[in-house]
Amino acid sequence: MAMTQIPVSPFGPLTAQVHGSGPGILLAHGAGGSIEGNYLPIMPALAAGHTVVAPDYPGSGATPRATAPLTLDGLADAVVASATEAGLETFTLVGYSLGTLVSVRAAARHPERVRGLVLTAGLARADNRLLASLDIWRKLLADGDRETFARFVALSGFGAPFFNAVPTEQLGAFYELLAAGIPDGAADQAAVVQAADTTGDLAGISVPTLVVATTLDTLVTPANSRVLADRIPGAEYAEIETGHIPMAEKPEEWSELITSFLDKHAL
Repeated sequence: MAMTQIPVSPFGPLTAQVHGSGPGILLAHGAGGSIEGNYLPIMPALAAGHTVVAPDYPGSGATPRATAPLTLDGLADAVVASATEAGLETFTLVGYSLGTLVSVRAAARHPERVRGLVLTAGLARADNRLLASLDIWRKLLADGDRETFARFVALSGFGAPFFNAVPTEQLGAFYELLAAGIPDGAADQAAVVQAADTTGDLAGISVPTLVVATTLDTLVTPANSRVLADRIPGAEYAEIETGHIPMAEKPEEWSELITSFLDKHAL
């Protein structure tokens, strides 16, 4: 059912960046990530012809960690509220990983606002592999073991060709970089992924949708993207040969898929 009232973030305002001008794009980032961590490499291409509103969830970027548990509905309302605050009436939602769950739920709750969807490395609900991975995430974070967490992120997040191409003598610095980028809200955001289920929302999506599967992904396996593509009416499907982190592995290819879709549908 469409919500006619202006959405309000239940967590307080999200800190958001605004770039460019033109038709609206609203970004939704992944769990354990941030706007800069997930979208910085492709931001110039997106902002070249669009107004891009880029909010960070609670506990990421400059947005304070929430004092209450995060929920999918709450995140969906919060990102849409960020678009409202930035003056966007309508927009295309570009979601990555957890952001695909947020984007689909936002489209279900606020269909009058959403003109299109781009869903990368996404899912409708966590499968057993992802549930187990996020259990490990949360245990390592609860223990404060960022060194092991960084290694697990490298192992599960990157495709084998990319990870194995890191020179062995640079692995220590590589892990340190990953550990330094872990936001305070990573465990809170992972819990949302474990609890969320947008399966019932998919058939009601009626806007142009692009699903981008990351074919070397062992964290959110590409079968999850096929579910999105098969169950969203008229969805287009594309693949990119990366692990779960296309912004690091093949940012130009990822950017081209998104901008071509936006141009094709005049979004």
